[in-house]
Amino acid sequence: LKAQELGEASLAIRMAVLLQERDIMSRGEALRDQDMRSRVERLLAYEQGGQRFAEQDMSNEAVLQRMKQEIRKLHTQLNITYTVNGDLNLCGLLLSFAYPDRIAKNRGGTGFLMRSGRGVKLVSVQPMSRAPYIVVAAVDDQGADGNIQLASEMDELWLDKYYYDEMEQRKEVVWDSASGSIRARQKLMLGALVIKEQAYSNPTGEEIALALLQGIRQEGLGLLQWSKAALQLRERLAFMFRHDPEGNWPDVSDEGLLDQAEEWLLPYLEGLRNRNDIRRLAPGTLLEHMLSWEQKQQLQKEAPTHIRVPSGSLIPVNYSDPEQPFLAVRLQEMFGLQDTPRIAG
Repeated sequence: LKAQELGEASLAIRMAVLLQERDIMSRGEALRDQDMRSRVERLLAYEQGGQRFAEQDMSNEAVLQRMKQEIRKLHTQLNITYTVNGDLNLCGLLLSFAYPDRIAKNRGGTGFLMRSGRGVKLVSVQPMSRAPYIVVAAVDDQGADGNIQLASEMDELWLDKYYYDEMEQRKEVVWDSASGSIRARQKLMLGALVIKEQAYSNPTGEEIALALLQGIRQEGLGLLQWSKAALQLRERLAFMFRHDPEGNWPDVSDEGLLDQAEEWLLPYLEGLRNRNDIRRLAPGTLLEHMLSWEQKQQLQKEAPTHIRVPSGSLIPVNYSDPEQPFLAVRLQEMFGLQDTPRIAG
């Protein structure tokens, strides 16, 4: 019906017949050229040249004659005037009406990405290799990227005219590891295909914060600037978590913190934009915000930062091993100690 609206019903009939029959090109020709247009040109030449053309291509005379008969039959059945012409520049557009999910975008070399998300490739470098878009009529299922057997070039103007209503505007705000900042793009998508792309100039604070969180998850918590005091606080919390049978203390392992990042970290990422901004955060303060007032009191009591020894010195407790915290203290400073220092009750 769409071909009739374009005045190209005869061309559509010929293409349908070509898809039903075996390839009229020899194997060698087919390996060099997978363009549907070449087949239509040959079929039209036969219809126009008859016996004279058949003498030049004896191997396919029977197939071509059968096709010609089928073409005339379909014209009669559909009440369409038989003509031996057609705008071959529309081959790709007509194929897209039959195979809309097989519109494909060039991704370099002989490779294309179809609207469905599947990768395909031409068997060899050929003029169609340079086409920005094609429509794939036939493809095999061998390998990660299927080999195109038949296709035709698709003009980008036709995408705008016939498929714009099926396109989707997507705003993409992501972390760019190379620059250490967010990258914001706005894309016009047709399925898996990026039709147009431009800068997204005004991402929301929430979009930026989520992209920064994505970057932290990708690169790890080392993206934050951990002071000595923040690291000790984290080790103390890990100690409490390890010795908490009721599960009231937060898991501050890398995995645990990243799993809970929406709660303890995300609210503080709004207004930031890059790696340097992230490093200005105070992760120790953010960890403290995870604790209730009662937990802060309990932490100070059961996992103190320092212990006073008989010499009067305040010695920091090392919690790097939550199973066995220890004091690094000279023996003479412990003279006069009555009881072994205890933590966690």
